[in-house]
Order: sequence, then C-alpha cells, then structure tokens
Amino acid sequence: MTKLLKSHGSMSISASTKPRRLMKDSYLKKGAWLTKVITLFPEIFPGVLGSSIVGKALHEGLWGIETIDLRKFGEGKHRNVDDTPYGGGAGMIIRADIVGAALEQASIGTPSSRKEWPIIYLSPKGKLFSQSRARRLAKCAGATLICGRFEGIDQRLIEHYDIEEVSFGDFILTGGEIAAQALIDATVRLIPTVVGNQMSIVEESFKDGLLEHSHYTKPALWKDLAVPDVLLSGNHAKIKSWRRKEAEKLTKQKRPDLWRAYSEKRAKNPDED
Repeated sequence: MTKLLKSHGSMSISASTKPRRLMKDSYLKKGAWLTKVITLFPEIFPGVLGSSIVGKALHEGLWGIETIDLRKFGEGKHRNVDDTPYGGGAGMIIRADIVGAALEQASIGTPSSRKEWPIIYLSPKGKLFSQSRARRLAKCAGATLICGRFEGIDQRLIEHYDIEEVSFGDFILTGGEIAAQALIDATVRLIPTVVGNQMSIVEESFKDGLLEHSHYTKPALWKDLAVPDVLLSGNHAKIKSWRRKEAEKLTKQKRPDLWRAYSEKRAKNPDED
C-alpha cells in the first residue's frame, strides 16, 4: 500500500482563498517578521526554509510564512488564472484581476506603507537582489511575494500596487518559487536571534562591499598545502590586516564590478594594487 506524503506545515490545504499559515498562530511571536507568498504551488513551501537554522527559527516563531494559492482566485471550471497576451505573441500572461484579488486578500492585517511592507514580484526584469536589500527587508514588518509563471504578470498590477520587481540573475526559472525561497532565506537569517553567532553575519561577504576572506581550519597541513602562517601566529592585529587584504584581493580577482564600486567610494584607482 502506498503511503501518502504529508504536506509541509501543520495545516492541511483546503479550498479557500484565505492565506495558509504554515505554523499555528500560537507559534508566531509578537512582532515576528512575516511573509505572504502568492503562488500557484503552495505545497512547495516552506521547502528548504523548513530546515537548518532558518527552519528552527520558523518553528520557534521568530518569523512566519503564509501561502496564498493563486489558483483559488481563478475563474471557470478549471480556475484559470492566465490568458493570451494583447498584441499577440507566444505564452500566457497571468491576469491582473486574478492577482489583484489575491493581493487584496494578502493585504489584510498588513501596513499600507511600502517601506514597512513591500510587495515584491520575482522577475528577470527586476533589479538584482543584493545583501543590502536583504538587510533593509529584514527591518520591515514583512513582505508579500508574488511568484510568477508563464510569461509573467500583467504590467498594470506593477503600476497600480507599486510592486517592486526583483531578479536573482540573468537567467530564467520556470517560476518564482525558488527565487522567493532564496530571498526569504537571505532576509530571515539577518533577523536578530535567528543566527546564534551574530558576528558570523557581520564578518561575511559583501560587508563594506567586499567578498569575504578565505577560510582555513584543521588540519594545519593537508596534501602538502599549509595554512597561512599569519593565521597561526596568534597576532590578532596581523590576522585582521591579512584578512582585509585577502578580501580586497579576492574581490578584485572575482568580482571586478564590486571592486570598482568599492574603489570609487574610497577615491582609489581600481587598476592599482
């Protein structure tokens, strides 16, 4: 007999347009960061967000997630959410009235200010997501995320609801769910108390616009490759200086775009060593 797999979270999926919180209300602590995700595939969540440090924080109520099934707002026998594009062309467009109804549902109980509660559409046309955007997002009360499918959503939605478009790179995914989970993970880990050692967040890549320095641990000698002597010296001032120089070197080698921006802020010539 085939064993049926249980869905993530503690609530079952029902035919309702109301948001589905993946943990019981009693688990969500007062003031906890909350995200509402509009998707055609609510069963995908929490996915990887239910594991490791972020998953532990979810179970402890340090942040919360609600999924809003876009299909429930569809029309007709098959709950259609899309239609052919005006002007012709390949693919289908998710309708403005369908997503609009889902957004109205998602807005219940959330701040009206986009600074406090942004609406984000995961889109290849959006601005590239960054660590600085994750920091700003972590300071918000929460966010509503729209996971696109097909050729995208009707442009009028973006204009009417002041939606922020966010991209994760110059490539195309079948939908926005994977990008949404990446955005949530990058944001939630910046919430105080989610990551135990806060210094591990402070001293990581993109701090001050640089990549993080290289890391080493035991054994001190492996396959004739030794750990840099300075890291074994016990001289914290020298170690700090080495790590800074290493971060600058790696940034210049691997991310010339970041290095140029870093140099310009400090009135340095990016081509000089």
